[in-house]
Amino acid sequence: MLTSYLFPIKYAFLSFPFAALLFTLPFLLVQYRKYGYVNKIRALVLYLFLLYLMNALFLVLLPLPASRHNAPLHGGALQWIPLHFIADIMRETSVSASHPSTYLHLLKERAFLQVVFNILLTVPFGMILRYYFRAKWVRATLCSFFLSLFFEITQVTAIFGFYDHPYRVFDVDDLLMNTLGGMLGILFAEWLSGLLPRIERLDENVDVEAKRVSFTRRGVALLIDGCAWAPLQSIIYLFGIPGDFWISTGIYFILIPYFTHGQTLGKWVVRIRVVSEPEHENPSLRALVVRYGLLYWVVFGFIRFMPGIFSEHYLLGYAYVLAQLILYGWFFIHIVIHIFRKDSLLFYEKLSHTAQKISWKPKTHTEDNQNDREKSPDDVL
Repeated sequence: MLTSYLFPIKYAFLSFPFAALLFTLPFLLVQYRKYGYVNKIRALVLYLFLLYLMNALFLVLLPLPASRHNAPLHGGALQWIPLHFIADIMRETSVSASHPSTYLHLLKERAFLQVVFNILLTVPFGMILRYYFRAKWVRATLCSFFLSLFFEITQVTAIFGFYDHPYRVFDVDDLLMNTLGGMLGILFAEWLSGLLPRIERLDENVDVEAKRVSFTRRGVALLIDGCAWAPLQSIIYLFGIPGDFWISTGIYFILIPYFTHGQTLGKWVVRIRVVSEPEHENPSLRALVVRYGLLYWVVFGFIRFMPGIFSEHYLLGYAYVLAQLILYGWFFIHIVIHIFRKDSLLFYEKLSHTAQKISWKPKTHTEDNQNDREKSPDDVL
């Protein structure tokens, strides 16, 4: 029976890197917006929570039927009698109440192990709800119940109609045991709260604005800016205005930050802005022209510059392609070197005397005290 549980767990771990990749972008956006930075403990807990949910889901769904046109379950797909597992255990067990030495046989019997695994399935869920999300007892218990209900509905509907017939039984005992597991997880979380860092105090004594803007954060901002800038360039192109790339980049990356104190949409989302160095003041128009002119009009714009003479003289064309390879190869190496350096200023930032700074408004003491009262571990009702 243990093998039947190891099979879905193995597939959950194999699938986790792909799920984590999809989870990373929204995770980063929430962390940057809500906390101003990414805390390693908070990240570890949330990624473990994702891994747990994947394991729980795979344990409930796998193995799948060989075909979508599966046969109906023998005996029906519904079990509505509460605590029916007791009768199953009594019927299947070889334990004798008068012989304690037979009690260990329970650890080998399917009916008993199924109850134990149904309880253990949601223990981590209750723990994380209580420890990380600071959910109260009633809310955490209800969430555990509804998680179990979601699993059971998924089974009884044959994964919402994907298969012709349910291949797992909707069992009311599973609802009860899963909910019990969630409640036990809440109890364990109360015990662990004295051993683990307090989630609501992770950001104490952290100067968010003094932190270095990571290249990951810059990359997320660039991704959002690319999605916002592309429609602007398309509109300029559709109107037949020549130089759509140069105009659109000038408007989006130079004029807009000049009027918004160094922020584009992407920078606003991840809470960073361009500042002048070393004063950390709003950048001047000249500084923005130098900064983004070098980046977008020289580096990124070089590949768009293809005079007709290059196409007519193939030697000049080859030289132009070689120049592109040298430029972009150097730029790639330049970024890689600075990723591993404490000095994160790239060449166009040094030449323009600008930098990127975290734009974060610290909470007031009143807000902190109010949050501590709202998230007090003593408030468990």
